[in-house]
Amino acid sequence: MTTTTTTGTTTHDFRDGRGPVPAHRHSNGGGWVADTACVANTAYVGPEACVYDDAFVLDNARIEDNARVYGGAFIMDNAQVTGRARVYWYGRLQGNMRADGTTSVIDDHHIHRCSAQWKI
Repeated sequence: MTTTTTTGTTTHDFRDGRGPVPAHRHSNGGGWVADTACVANTAYVGPEACVYDDAFVLDNARIEDNARVYGGAFIMDNAQVTGRARVYWYGRLQGNMRADGTTSVIDDHHIHRCSAQWKI
């Protein structure tokens, strides 16, 4: 993952085949956020985590470690995405849900690989 600054625009390569895109470091945690994604100031995006494409991270949600959120995903409330987990293709975590390890969440809670924890 590389970052370049050209003509005042910061870009980051999320390694999704699109090359460098306009992006910035999130103010709460320092992780990379594409300018096309929507991340609340109250959400946390850790320094190695990434949110890109047209993903939404809202409220007090936490994206930590090497987690990735993209492709129309919605993470909200107090949900957490940690480890090497991926949430994409309109996957949704809300409430106190947590995806960790190498979990993949796609298409509204369909879980693939490893574990996910649903805390109620």
